[in-house]
Amino acid sequence: MSNKISDKDKKDWNRFINSSEKLRNKDLKHQEKNNIQIRSIDLHGYTLDGANIFIEKFINKAFLEGVKKLKVVTGKGLHSENEKDPYVSKKYSILKYSVPEFILNNKNLMNKINEITDAKIEDGGSGAFYIYLKKNLKK
Repeated sequence: MSNKISDKDKKDWNRFINSSEKLRNKDLKHQEKNNIQIRSIDLHGYTLDGANIFIEKFINKAFLEGVKKLKVVTGKGLHSENEKDPYVSKKYSILKYSVPEFILNNKNLMNKINEITDAKIEDGGSGAFYIYLKKNLKK
C-alpha cells in the first residue's frame, strides 16, 4: 500500500469539502430503524383497582409520547393473598387475568392498541404480556 495520494484523490477530496451537499448518516438511519420504543411496567404489589388505574394512565401516556410497544409484568399470581379468600374468584382476582380483561373492555384504550400478545419467556413468560400501540397521528 502506498502512502502517496493521487492527484485525482486530492481533487475529489477538495471538491467534497468545498461542496454544500449534505451526506446522510447511514448509521443514524439504521439506529432509528432498530430503535423501537419500548416501555415496561411492573404491577407486582398493586391491588386490582390500583393496577387498572395505573395501567390506563400508563397506556394513555405512552400513546401520547409515540411509544410503540409496552411490556406489562403482572406476575403469575403464585403469591397472591386472594388465593386464601374463598369469596374471591381465583382466576379473575389475579392481575395476570384481570388487567388484560380490563384493557379489552375499555374502548378508549382499545382504540389506541393494535394487539396484545403473550410475552417471551425472557420478558416474564406467562407473568407478562406485550401491548403494541397504534401510531399517534396527532403527535
